[in-house]
Amino acid sequence: MSDLPSTERLRFRRLTMADVDALVELDSDPEVMRFLSGGVPTPLATVRDEQLPRLLAQHERHPGLGRWAAHDRESGEFLGWFALDPSTDGTEAELGYRLRRSTWGRGLATEGSRALVRHAFETVGVRRVWAETMTVNERSRRVMVKAGLRHVRTFHTEWDDPIPGTEHGEVEYEVRAEEWATIGQERPAARRAR
Repeated sequence: MSDLPSTERLRFRRLTMADVDALVELDSDPEVMRFLSGGVPTPLATVRDEQLPRLLAQHERHPGLGRWAAHDRESGEFLGWFALDPSTDGTEAELGYRLRRSTWGRGLATEGSRALVRHAFETVGVRRVWAETMTVNERSRRVMVKAGLRHVRTFHTEWDDPIPGTEHGEVEYEVRAEEWATIGQERPAARRAR
């Protein structure tokens, strides 16, 4: 099974150990990390020794799922990453994305997320794609809806180190294979109108 197809503006490729510096730089922006760690950067050792090796192993265990570097198709610039993190058995995938702040507001998160959701159902054949974020993360919630997911629940989790907004809880969005069979057949213009 091949990696993801490119979109109009994005080219995806599998992450490699050579991506350590780019990932550390991405996670060093306090605004990028605002709803993840309260703006605290991810240490180099965590990315290099824990996160990246775990992510690279996902591609081997669950072909077609995992995390991909996203590059601008024209310039080749690293923009961030997109994910379909597999469930333990690989029948479900968690949609995720993290993009450089300089890319925000251009619709790239939506464009990449739609491509991943389509890939998850039409190429991999998962039964469900889901995503979570903080209730207060309105931008991410809009991307989830534009990618075809719907809100299924709001929940509260106890955190040892809560960040601002935690008191409002987390939200989960999803789309199931049977729903995608209908949504995925809509014309792109109809999906954009939502």
